[in-house]
Amino acid sequence: MKILKIGDREYAEAEFITEEDGTFKVSREVEKMSKSKYNVVNPDAICEEYGADSLRLYEMFLGPLEQSKPWNTAGITGVHSFLKKMWRLYHTGPNETFCVSDDAPSAEALKTLHKTIKKVEEDIENFSFNTSVSTFMICVNELSSQKCNSRDILEPLAILVSPYAPHIAEELWENMGHAESISTTPFPKFEEKYLVESSKEYPISFNGKMRFKLELPLDMGKEEIEAAVMAHEKTQQQLQGRTPRKVIVVPGKIVNIVG
Repeated sequence: MKILKIGDREYAEAEFITEEDGTFKVSREVEKMSKSKYNVVNPDAICEEYGADSLRLYEMFLGPLEQSKPWNTAGITGVHSFLKKMWRLYHTGPNETFCVSDDAPSAEALKTLHKTIKKVEEDIENFSFNTSVSTFMICVNELSSQKCNSRDILEPLAILVSPYAPHIAEELWENMGHAESISTTPFPKFEEKYLVESSKEYPISFNGKMRFKLELPLDMGKEEIEAAVMAHEKTQQQLQGRTPRKVIVVPGKIVNIVG
C-alpha cells in the first residue's frame, strides 16, 4: 500500500481523497447502519434512557421513510421533551396528579383538535409520518397555551398519538378510566364545522396606524361594524372627543378611522 507523508506523520493514501496539488480534503458521507462499518447504534441503550416511544417518534421525525438520514442521538432529546410536555396536559403539579376534566371544550381547543385530526389523516395516507410528529408538537403547544384539560379533547388526542407512541398513549387511556386497549378504539372523525371561522379580529387603525384589535362576528354588515367600532371605549380614547372625517370599513379585513 502506498504511504502518504504529511509533515512528520505517515498515512495510508486510501484514507484520504487527495487532490492534484497534493492536498487532501475530509468529506462527510451518509451511510446506512452496518456492522461492517462499525456505525450501529444499540436501540436498547436509547430505550433505557429515553423510552421506546421516544425512539419510535425520533425515527419517524428524521424525515421521509424512503430517504437516508444522518443519525444523531442528540436530536432525540427534543422528541423526548415533547412527550413530557404532552404528559403534562393530562397531569398537574409536582406529584403529577391526573387532571383531565369533564368540562366542555373551548372553540379554540376544538379547532386545534380537528385541524390535527385532518392533518394526521392526510399524513398517514401519504406515509408522511415526520410531518405528523411536527403536527403533534404544534397541537400540544396550542393546547398547553389554552390550558386545555377537557376529556373531549384529550381522549381523541391520545388516540391520534397511539400509533406513534403506543406506550404513553395506552397509559393515558387507562388513566382516563378505559378498560379496553386504546388500539381497539376507532380513530377520531374530522368535522369541518370546527374549522369554520365565525369571527374576525379586525385591526382598528387611526389615520393608517393600527392602534388595537377588535374581534367581531364575520356576518356583521358594514354599518354594524362601524357602529361597534365607534362605540368601543378604545376608539373614544383615541378620538378624545373629535369627530372623524370618515370611517373606512372593509368587511372581513380592516377598519380605518380618518381624522
